[in-house]
Amino acid sequence: MRKAAFLYEESLSRHELRDGHPMRPVRLQYTFDLLQAYGAFDSETSSLVTPRPATEEELGWLHTGDYISAVRAFSTGASGFEPMRFNFASQGDNPIYPGMYEAAALSTGATMVAAEMVASHKVDVAFSISGGLHHASANHASGFCVFNDPALAIKYFRNRGLRVAYVDIDAHHGDGVQEAFFDDDQVLTISVHESGQYLFPGTGFVQELGVGKGAGYSVNLPLFPYTGDEIYLEAFYDVAPPLLHAFAPDVLVTQLGIDSYHSDPLTHLQVTTRGYEAAVKELAKLGVPWLALGGGGYDLMAVARAWTLAYGVMVERDWPDRIPDSFAKQHGVTQLRDTVVPDIPANVANDARRHAEETLSQVKDQIFPTHGISA
Repeated sequence: MRKAAFLYEESLSRHELRDGHPMRPVRLQYTFDLLQAYGAFDSETSSLVTPRPATEEELGWLHTGDYISAVRAFSTGASGFEPMRFNFASQGDNPIYPGMYEAAALSTGATMVAAEMVASHKVDVAFSISGGLHHASANHASGFCVFNDPALAIKYFRNRGLRVAYVDIDAHHGDGVQEAFFDDDQVLTISVHESGQYLFPGTGFVQELGVGKGAGYSVNLPLFPYTGDEIYLEAFYDVAPPLLHAFAPDVLVTQLGIDSYHSDPLTHLQVTTRGYEAAVKELAKLGVPWLALGGGGYDLMAVARAWTLAYGVMVERDWPDRIPDSFAKQHGVTQLRDTVVPDIPANVANDARRHAEETLSQVKDQIFPTHGISA
């Protein structure tokens, strides 16, 4: 049985980016509460681990000194830096809020602790739900993300000489991680997302396949809006498993955002808990040390249910469908798994399938040969 760690403490979920902002850290508390209700941490093979803040040295593996200093200054209300230079704006995606540096450093530190536990073989898998902030760049914030913890964790593994596969199933393209390793053939990045033609950040097309020795190691699978479970999983199975097996990484890093969910308010994919759990199960089959991260997700109960299912995969436990009364009464949800499939009009489903087939053909033509895989 796999040994797993879950990184969490309540302070990770207390901050608020701005009144009405879609990123609500309380979703982390809901996920923890639901897992607690299921007794997820009662087993000897599942440990609840308290995070620590990331150090400035760790942040500096990716982020510039100017940017780190600016975030620290903004966090305390100090002047001296121009917010727009670093992509912060009060009414934009990335508002400045009190304690921003501390909150971002703690969620990043949670991922660093998880990476350390995986690298030292203390656990087989560690899940840092506050992580997965994949849009942040070296010198600016982006898409609700201040520090890019997935890229920093990959830097940590690379510093130890490990080959890393990164798989991102968030509805938004993992642009910041792709950017950090675009020329590196020791890091395979795979992002399965809603096409940038329709969704932020407007990137993640097949043609973004890496440069120099990294050519063929940045893999993008952009999908049509309203793609449902069946087409989503067919495309995912066609790309991720063969590439992962061919690359044979020493460690797997996954960004498990659930804004692909059919009722998410910011995106258009139509994935259910069935499709999401199936994708996570496929990733688990790789059988290498595994660092799992959170990510997007703006339907709060969908986040709690999906990440509870994901952690169930990690600890090899099949939670009962009936949500424990203690959580159900408080939040008004009774079923862990979806029972209703989104109704996608036939013409839209046909467009989604045609788009997926064209995308798969491009990936197989342009990327598979680099890895010795026949199309």
